[in-house]
Amino acid sequence: MHKRYDIHDLRYLMKRLRDPNDGCPWDLKQTPESIVPFTLEEVYELIEALEINDRKGARDELGDVLFQVVFYAQLAEEQGWFALDDVIHGIVLKLLRRHPHVFPDGTLGSRASADRAVDEIEVKERWEDIKQVERDARDQRSVMDDVPLTLPALSRAQKLQKRARRVGLDWKTADEVLEVFRGELTEFQSAMQEGAPDALSDELGDLLFTCVNLARVLDLDAEQLLRQSCRKFETRVRRYTELARQSSIDLSSPSDEERDQLWAQAKQELGSQCQS
Repeated sequence: MHKRYDIHDLRYLMKRLRDPNDGCPWDLKQTPESIVPFTLEEVYELIEALEINDRKGARDELGDVLFQVVFYAQLAEEQGWFALDDVIHGIVLKLLRRHPHVFPDGTLGSRASADRAVDEIEVKERWEDIKQVERDARDQRSVMDDVPLTLPALSRAQKLQKRARRVGLDWKTADEVLEVFRGELTEFQSAMQEGAPDALSDELGDLLFTCVNLARVLDLDAEQLLRQSCRKFETRVRRYTELARQSSIDLSSPSDEERDQLWAQAKQELGSQCQS
């Protein structure tokens, strides 16, 4: 029976991997920049496990993400920048500062008064106010500051829109956004008729941006919605091709009737798993 390892064991393991005398050759040659692609891959694998409710997979992928954090901290410590303890100290301080409704005097031991109820809307507004104070301290005066360029486009669009709401640039209802969408669709159709490539790409981008706005106003996550649709489409295509194989239908040149029948059957069979 193996002992139960903890965070101290993981940190020791990381130091051993980076030991210049008998460490791992691959780990020894890594830099913060070189492991970024692995970090992204691990995060997406975690997201996938969570989306399909794979509990064991989520546990394992969380371990992989945690290892990435420990790896970065080890590299930083070797350079004299900071250590994992500094990372932990910093995030605790920040979360204490951003949750005054839970920790009123900014310490772990403090508790808010039981008769001071705070709703979610107030929490979100206060959270953004506190983050703006932090941005001001870093001399980031615009609400558009510190929105990472590396975010997926849908996530970044939604975050930019949330920031714009703080300076009055927003719609109050989904119906208002739908009206904007209809206007953008008309402009896109005009660009198609004119056959101007630059205008076409510009207007299509506006359509996508407006779709993100619609998701946000409906309190939905655009990135997650598109991932769900991608997963639904992928599942249906897999079943479509399997049905074609079972029926000996050549998908390199199916008839319209064969294609439509196969697709309808795939959708019907998978309807309980992914509703249209």
